[in-house]
Amino acid sequence: MTGHRELTVEDYIAILRRRRWLIIIPTILGAAAGCLVSLVLPSRYTSHTAVLVEQPIVPDSYVKPVVSEDLHQRLVSMQEQILSRARLEPLVERFGLYKEDANRMPMEELVGRLRKSIKVTPMNPMPGTRYQELPGFSVDVTLGEAQLAQRICSAITSMFMEQNLHLRQQQTEDTTQFLAKQVEGAKARLDEQDARLAGFQARHIGELPDDEKSNLTLLTGATPQLEAATQGLNQARQEKVFLESLLSQRLAAMKLSEGGESPQTLEQQLNNLQSHLLSVQGRYTAEHPDVVRLKTDIAGLQKKIEDSVAHNEGDLSESKAKIAMIEPPQVQQLRAQLHQIELTITQKEHDQAQLQRQITTLQSRVRSSPVVQQEFKALTRDYQTALEFYNDLLKKRNESQMATELERRQQGGQFRVLDPPSVPERPSFPNRPLFALGGLGVGLALGVGLAQWSELRDKSIRTKHDVELYLGVPTLALIPSIEHATGKKRETSRHTAIDGAGTNLRAAS
Repeated sequence: MTGHRELTVEDYIAILRRRRWLIIIPTILGAAAGCLVSLVLPSRYTSHTAVLVEQPIVPDSYVKPVVSEDLHQRLVSMQEQILSRARLEPLVERFGLYKEDANRMPMEELVGRLRKSIKVTPMNPMPGTRYQELPGFSVDVTLGEAQLAQRICSAITSMFMEQNLHLRQQQTEDTTQFLAKQVEGAKARLDEQDARLAGFQARHIGELPDDEKSNLTLLTGATPQLEAATQGLNQARQEKVFLESLLSQRLAAMKLSEGGESPQTLEQQLNNLQSHLLSVQGRYTAEHPDVVRLKTDIAGLQKKIEDSVAHNEGDLSESKAKIAMIEPPQVQQLRAQLHQIELTITQKEHDQAQLQRQITTLQSRVRSSPVVQQEFKALTRDYQTALEFYNDLLKKRNESQMATELERRQQGGQFRVLDPPSVPERPSFPNRPLFALGGLGVGLALGVGLAQWSELRDKSIRTKHDVELYLGVPTLALIPSIEHATGKKRETSRHTAIDGAGTNLRAAS
């Protein structure tokens, strides 16, 4: 009767002595049952292989890899493809798996059983390594035959290696083709922007932003040139008027000379009259009759000279050739000077017009420069953007081509079998020591449970503590256990306790 008080170590030892067979027998039977079950269950063998992910031979600083997908994701994707029915069904048929169930089970269930027997486990990267990516993975195939498990494991491993190579090559080739098409489109847009920019430059020659400073410089220099040309033209025209007047006088003098009256004489007479008038004016007033007469004579003589000159100008063109033959050297020299000054005037007028057109053009360019500059900047910006985009795509395409060539030569990130698929010598299931240990544990737990149940059902009082706990009176004396005459203790000895009321209590010890 120990279930209603706190047990001590001595109590547990006493319980073990009393209930030892309830614990030992179930423990032995549980271990035997575990061994028997492990012998009855069919054996299964596991073939194991390790696949290492090799880094590219060429460093990524020289050839940038195109395959940037995380290896964990790529491994999951390959696992789904390789463990699909399309891949596993040929293995079931080629190796003749599950022959005993082939006729009574559909192919989907057979493929499902093979899929469950295949386990792909990624390896964890070692801490402190340079590359924290997936270093590799392992493949385990568990089947009823060791050789068959090894062959299936080899086939699955080969599928992973081939699939990885195919995926990398396909991805690099697709990337290269995509970039090649993008480069063609970018080149077409760049050519279009280049043609627009060239056409704009051709339409606005001299109005571009780079020409603004030169236009201002030319305009600043052309203005003084125009002023100088205008001044020279005016001087030439004045000189022409003077030469024409002088020539007219010479021709009038020649005509008067032919009519019996020499122009030189008229001029001398005019000079003499003018000199005499000056002397007379110094002595007389303007109303003096001599002064008035001299002024009248001078005016008449001047009118006569002018009429002679006007008459000669009307016939100048008709008799030019004839007069040239008989003209004196002074007249011929005047005509040559007049012709030369006319050529000079024509040239200066042409220069003046050209400078005016140039100034007008430069002024127009300076006025339109802000608008042209804004349009030119927009075109240049679009062209530069198209050029940078084209160069960037061209660089990426070249890198993709090198990466594709690297994958074709199988020098990229490849799978390498670190441990070939093993041929298991011992079955991986059932694990007989583990089964025996499990049966032992189950039997021990059952025996302990039975011993505890027996103790709870036992109502015996064995110690003075039980007497004091359940009767509430002190114990006066204990009668020791009685031994047989042979001197051996009975298997079930008894103690007699006398309580304070004088009652004898017996309890099995």
